[in-house]
Amino acid sequence: MRSIWNGSISFGLVSIPVKLMNATENHAISFRQIHLEDGGRIRYRKVCELDEEEVPASETVKAYEDADGTVIPVTDEDLASLPLPTAKTIEIEGFVPASAIDPLQLDSAYYLAANGVPAAKPYALLREALRRSGKVAVAKYALRGRERLGMLRVSDDVIAMHALLWPDEIRAPEGVAPDADVKVRDAELDLADALMNTLGDADMDTLHDDYREAVEELVAAKAAGEPVAEEETEKPEGKVIDLMAALENSVRAAKESQGEDGEVADVHPIGSGRGGKKPGGSASKRAPSKKTGEKGAGEKKGAAKKSAEKATAKKAPAKKAPAKKAAAKETASTKASAKKTAARKTTAAKKSSGGTRKRTSA
Repeated sequence: MRSIWNGSISFGLVSIPVKLMNATENHAISFRQIHLEDGGRIRYRKVCELDEEEVPASETVKAYEDADGTVIPVTDEDLASLPLPTAKTIEIEGFVPASAIDPLQLDSAYYLAANGVPAAKPYALLREALRRSGKVAVAKYALRGRERLGMLRVSDDVIAMHALLWPDEIRAPEGVAPDADVKVRDAELDLADALMNTLGDADMDTLHDDYREAVEELVAAKAAGEPVAEEETEKPEGKVIDLMAALENSVRAAKESQGEDGEVADVHPIGSGRGGKKPGGSASKRAPSKKTGEKGAGEKKGAAKKSAEKATAKKAPAKKAPAKKAAAKETASTKASAKKTAARKTTAAKKSSGGTRKRTSA
């Protein structure tokens, strides 16, 4: 980095040689002014209003114009002769917590680098002292023709300095706040909190200048002789009439914009239970279940059919039962006939025996 100022940090009796470098850079696209008819560049020249002649830089000096119009010339030698201790020194005035600095005072940002090997040790000493204390240093320094206020703090392993506006340069916010006595309801605050939670944290690394990119595309298209693509932009809806509705719509839009990685962005009504479809259900999941159901039903039907055939096969021999019954009847009748024959024989024998006994006794 190129240094824009060389001096030293005055830390009590300790002097730390440093170089001042810009910590930021401007990426804005710069334009030139040209003559529309012929494309010629527009030039600004310093011309004396008395003789209307161009004045070179060597003959140009500063001047202060008094209230009555009197012009008082002030040369660089006059300014250099001022007894200003901060002309080449960053004079530390004290230390305060970072929260004591109003962000409205913050201006340009710089890096302070140790200027030379001997400056490394005192530079590291001040850096670690600031880091351990958790405070920032308030200092005064002179740059570009004026004395300024600065804040020194630790950024990674370097000491950064922020230019600060003087306290009397901060304007009071009179007439900025709404005049009417506005009351905010708790329901509106709850919706605002919900919107903040839905939007989430801002990722500073992903933010970029969309306008600059659009200008670059415009210039590239015109240089190539191509038509400029016009993108449709959403028009503002105008004044907010219903704050609650606007908050609800904002929350809904924020949720829809973050409906990625499987998150449901749209709100669908849940079915009543009779044939109602549940939100988020996919046809790909239902199709296999249907096939599985059909397959299972087919297997069950096949199994039932086989079981029925087996049952029929088992019941088939039961048809022979009448034959068994007929055989049983025949057997029973045979046994009955045999019993009757035996009974008859026994009776006949008894009668024969009785007749013999009577004859003998006679």
